[in-house]
Amino acid sequence: MKIALTTNGEEWGSLMNPRFGRTEYFLIFDEETEDLTVLDNSETAAGAHGSGPDAARKLFDFEPDILITGNGPGDNAAAVLQKMGVKVYAGALDMTAREAYEKYLAGELTEFKIS
Repeated sequence: MKIALTTNGEEWGSLMNPRFGRTEYFLIFDEETEDLTVLDNSETAAGAHGSGPDAARKLFDFEPDILITGNGPGDNAAAVLQKMGVKVYAGALDMTAREAYEKYLAGELTEFKIS
């Protein structure tokens, strides 16, 4: 399973970014291989409009199964993520990426329902 996390940095100790489309980075963790891939989202984050759907499209090539973020995506980004089959978990605020991943494993994050 591949898990994407919205972060302010490029490593497990980086703080989570509560925003989806305007996050600085995505960390993509492959649980099978234990590889950690960094996706720089700073160009999309600096855009004026449409950053959420653009960020979701960038994630498409990495084929994440799960997205862990702070506040959840906006409606347009949520629609793109739903089409990709990505489950979104929100509530990862004021913690590192490692802590957010551990909270996900413990079932302590809220599944963001995409309508």
